[in-house]
Formats: sequence, structure tokens, C-alpha cells
Amino acid sequence: MTSEMRVLDPSEWDRWFGALELAFGGVPEEPEERELWRDLTECDRSLGVWEGERPVATAGAFSFRMTVPGGAAVPTAGVTMVSVASTHRRRGILTSMMRRQLDDVRERGEPLAVLTASEPVIYGRFGYGAASWAHRAVIDTTRVRLDLPAGVDGVVLRPVPLAESSAAYEELYARLVPRRPGMTVRPAGWERQPVLDPPGARGGSSPRQCVLAERDGELVGYASYSVKPDWGWAGPDGSVTVRELMGLDPVAEAALWRFLCSVDLTAKVRIDSRPVDDGWRHLVSDVRRCEPVLREVLFARPVEVGAALAARTYRAPVDVVLDVSDAFCPWNEGRWRLSGDAKGAVCERTSDAPELALSVRELGAAYLGGTALSSLAAAGRVTELRDGALAEASLAFGSDAAPWLPHGF
Repeated sequence: MTSEMRVLDPSEWDRWFGALELAFGGVPEEPEERELWRDLTECDRSLGVWEGERPVATAGAFSFRMTVPGGAAVPTAGVTMVSVASTHRRRGILTSMMRRQLDDVRERGEPLAVLTASEPVIYGRFGYGAASWAHRAVIDTTRVRLDLPAGVDGVVLRPVPLAESSAAYEELYARLVPRRPGMTVRPAGWERQPVLDPPGARGGSSPRQCVLAERDGELVGYASYSVKPDWGWAGPDGSVTVRELMGLDPVAEAALWRFLCSVDLTAKVRIDSRPVDDGWRHLVSDVRRCEPVLREVLFARPVEVGAALAARTYRAPVDVVLDVSDAFCPWNEGRWRLSGDAKGAVCERTSDAPELALSVRELGAAYLGGTALSSLAAAGRVTELRDGALAEASLAFGSDAAPWLPHGF
């Protein structure tokens, strides 16, 4: 049967989303989650491949603005809901959707596309590089103590119902967005995501609980968490899972960590995703007991190389000619002269001799400052063509704050 790719009609959303659920194992989303994603889906940015009345592949995008080094919020396509039915693999369907999607991103004037990947090996061939990393860990609170900074006792924690926490979360989140690359400005409707807590998704844990951190009557931090009770022969052995934690300064964050590590009848604190430069690793007395695990979280792709590189600032002065390969988006192929510093940058076509050679995937990996060009070069994925060019560019592309994506999409 002949297949057809088309933009999603809102009336077809249920069948389209059902195809996505089937591709990810066939377990339906909880009704609350399904309703949220229905409302957030940008149908004019969503594609479906159909065989008659049956959808066999899906892909979508959200219209984000993402913080880049220097603090600017750059228009960014948040690629999402990508699936191909297992019966329709190896037919070029994913490639055709990625082709049409990136053409659309370019037409919309968004210089960047980002995504989270269920399987990271899939998207490298389309130019996406691992640009943001995070730690997962389990703090053994029976054996690990916290070394807290001065002033923690001046932070007052106040429990609030989940439904009433949304405004505080969004206020803090908005203040933190410009500080860290990889964070996205949250469009209208996304305030519902942090308070989503369907019972079927709790895995035996409690409903989500929230505390606000205040100092001198001012909101300075927020944490949401759930508790999973457990008992052993020796007594209570429950766990706290950190869902969200944000603080405007190290003292506020430390006060929240102290609270989470001292919840009654628990022996461990589970951290699902924290920035690689997060302060918790230096608060704990024995990080080995926390067993941190590193994984990539966000993949980035420059869709317009010149515009993307000019949209961010650079940690040190840089003037380098990049020879970029990009078979999937050939308009990016060729030489680009990047000149910039902490105040701004220019990136334009040039015929000058190349000084660094790399693919757009490596450029995406380095773009937010979370993956060093020198590290990629050590793996043979960046080639230095002028002595000193690699060190200069690797330093310049760095970021004072490690990039981090605090929520999925």
C-alpha cells in the first residue's frame, strides 16, 4: 500500500498519538499525560506518515527559545514524538521525515534544532550531537553526611500543595533560564508539566510533594519530590526521589538538599538528572557512596551554521576558519570564519584556508559548551589544520555554566 506524509490534522491526533504509543511499547499514557500532550502538540509542526487510515510514523516539533552561552534565548525547534512502526523500518521513512522537518525549521528561521533521544545512535546521521549531559545518582543518607555552607539555617522551608506550587516553580525557572545554556523559555501551557502527577506513573511512590525555600520572606528555592516507603529487617529503608530542585543561590539549594536527605523513614535520595557542575557533589562527604552515572540528555544541531554560531558569545576571543561537512543539510557545507568574544560574534562564509575541520554533528555537540572540541579531536572527530587553532576554539566554545535540560519534551 502506498504511504503518504502529511501535516497533522488536529482531528487525527488520537490515532497519530496512538501510533507513537505503540512504537514505544504499546502502553498508553495516563489520561492526564495524554491530555497535556494533546494540548501542547503544535499540529502545524507535526508530521504523520499514513497508509490509508493507519498512521505508521510520527514526528513533531515545539517552538522553543533556548538559552545559549552568553544568555541569549535563540529560536529553537524542539524535535519530539518521533516514531516509526516496527513493521515499517528500513524503508527510509525516518530519513524522509527528518528531511522535511529540517527544511521546515530552516524556513521558519530557527537556526537550531534540539532533541532528546530514546536511542542516541539514531540521530547522529542527521547531524545531531550530544550537547548536554547530566548525572544520575543515589545518595546513601545512612553513610553520607552533608557539609553545608554558612547561612543555611536562615532559609525557611514551607510545604505547599502540588497544585499551588506551579506559580513558584515558574517564577524561579524563569529567573534561572538566562543563567544556564540548554534551558528553554517555557511557552504558555508548559506550566502544567511540573504539576503533572498521574497515579499510574508513580511506581509505588507517594503523590508528588513540594516545599518552597524562603529567606527574609522572599522565594529563593523550590523542590518537588516523592517518597517510596520500604522496610527491612533493621527498620525503615524508604527512598526520596527528587523530581525538581531549583535555588537562586548555593545556600538555598543546600537547604533543600539538607531537607531531602533527612526525610523521616528514608535511607536514600534518588537523583534522576542534575547538571554535571551541580553543587550536590561537593556537599556530600563521600561521592563514591552516591554512585553518580553520566549520560547525555540533549542533542543539538545547527540548522543554519552562520546564524547559530553568531547567536552565542564566546568564553575567550576566537578567530578561526571552520571547514564544516553537512551532507544532510548541504547549505551548511564549506568554510566559515568565526570571529567572536564575550561581547558577540560574527560567522560568515569565507574562502580563507581552513583551520579546523569537523562535521555539523561535532559542531552541535560543542555548541552549548558542554562538550569540548579538544575532547572530540581526541576521538578523531575534529581535525586541527593550523597549529593552535584547536586550543583557541575549544577554550572559546566553553561555558561557565554546564548546559542542562531540566525537563523533557
